[in-house]
Amino acid sequence: MSEFTQVSVVKKANVYFDGNVSSRTIKFADGSMKTLGFMLPGEYTFNTADKELMEIQSGELEVLLPGAEQWQSIKGGESFDVPANAQFTVKVSTPCDYCCSFLK
Repeated sequence: MSEFTQVSVVKKANVYFDGNVSSRTIKFADGSMKTLGFMLPGEYTFNTADKELMEIQSGELEVLLPGAEQWQSIKGGESFDVPANAQFTVKVSTPCDYCCSFLK
């Protein structure tokens, strides 16, 4: 899906890591939420509350998922799942456009 319809957008940006990662929150009528964001090259560690589906629209990164010993390479058009109440780290090698879905 390349576009979302009938949504609400939170105007205030979510800004992390001195502005190197930013996103906007999208709210759907059914109560679900996603963020649409952008990450500049660097290494970032995130904490989750809900299970997440991270879809990389463009760019390239490596991700170290909870319990994994090896980094996984992800590029535009690919995705990865992160469990709830977890921590994961990404190494962004080229600017990444992403969509994060919060799954309940």
